[in-house]
Amino acid sequence: MGNACNTITFNAAQCDGCGLCMTACAETKGSARIQVLPAEDKTYALSLCRQCGDPHCVSTCPTGALTKDVDTGVIAWNGDKCVDCLLCTVGCSYAGISLDAQTRRVVKCDTCDGAPACAAACPTKALRYVTTARIYNEVRDWEDLFAPGLSGCQGCNTELLMRHTMRRVGPDSVLATPPGCVPGMGSVGFNGLAGTKVPVFHPLLTNTAAMLAGVKRQYNRLGREVTAIAIAGDGGAADVGFQSLSGAAERGEQMLFMVIDNEGYMNTGMQRSGCTPFGAWTSTTPVGPESRGKSQDAKNLPLIMMQHRCAYVATASTAYMEDFYDKLDRAIQAAKTGFAYLHVYSPCTTGWRFPADQNMEVARKAVETNFVLLWEYTPGQGLRFTHAPDNPLPVTAYLKVMGRFRHLSPEQISHIQNKIEENSAFVTSLAQSAAAQA
Repeated sequence: MGNACNTITFNAAQCDGCGLCMTACAETKGSARIQVLPAEDKTYALSLCRQCGDPHCVSTCPTGALTKDVDTGVIAWNGDKCVDCLLCTVGCSYAGISLDAQTRRVVKCDTCDGAPACAAACPTKALRYVTTARIYNEVRDWEDLFAPGLSGCQGCNTELLMRHTMRRVGPDSVLATPPGCVPGMGSVGFNGLAGTKVPVFHPLLTNTAAMLAGVKRQYNRLGREVTAIAIAGDGGAADVGFQSLSGAAERGEQMLFMVIDNEGYMNTGMQRSGCTPFGAWTSTTPVGPESRGKSQDAKNLPLIMMQHRCAYVATASTAYMEDFYDKLDRAIQAAKTGFAYLHVYSPCTTGWRFPADQNMEVARKAVETNFVLLWEYTPGQGLRFTHAPDNPLPVTAYLKVMGRFRHLSPEQISHIQNKIEENSAFVTSLAQSAAAQA
């Protein structure tokens, strides 16, 4: 199987036709190799080389002037070999290679050697340079430590998190999965068969961290190096399981505690948890004449864990897997000597009421509106952002993509927006204080 390659993506819904990408390309390359054109539906279409996996421009070139680099994925043009026949422009379905009016030769995108000027210049993030290919290239040959065919809801990315996490942690590990979506979809197995290829146990909601601490201490006593990891939901961490979680963090137990936060007890009927946001519909915060969703703000569990001065604390999102992998690596390392806490925001297609194919977009909008802030903390360096919260979209861009917020009044939306700004300002002040002391 070949390498995955980085690529430039285009979201027509976010493009406002400003043309800054074309200007940046022209200034960098001497001529614009990207064109943004009005489309019939009042959006914009993109003319740009897609660096196709099976490029017709290459196969139609009679002189071999066009070649695809299998490592970078970029289709390179050799002007010395080109005879200007323009057959490549006929073979391209995306108008990604075209004739330059000034030089009378073809031009095409070469991704600026991995730092495309067009994407950097796009103010609305309609153009993005996606570099997550390295994750696939690194982990594709690693062993999947979960059994195939887990029974998650359609579109659920909890399974993605489970598989990616345990591939990275590796087989020298012991796993705890308290009641919730993770064991519910089969991590503990069925009919006497385990769902994982590593030791896994199913503790109570109340004692996950305490039991895992005891298991890890026994392995230490035996002289065996293993990673003790818990994969819990927000209910099993922020609410019912908080006492043992807080105690393990205070003692500095050697473990990695990862919370998959879908903002509710989704596995048992979509009840509200302490992490359910203000105004959200759940089965226990219904919408009707007397109730307009949850009436309290969400508990900020990552900041609470930071106050325990854990060896490592971080927030992550499934829409930013590179960021997640970097933090997972640091959390695994920190768990060798102390307590590491990783809080991953994970949208729930069923409980949040959105189409199954929109999971990543919902997760992305949460970050783009500052509803979710991505940061990490260590006692020595303090808190720092890993994704800048500058120029956020209004919270309505996030709320409108889900059914659980469909009922909100203008006053409720204003309350949520104010709380986002308040939280962002507070976390920013922590980051600025850490930077000043560095």
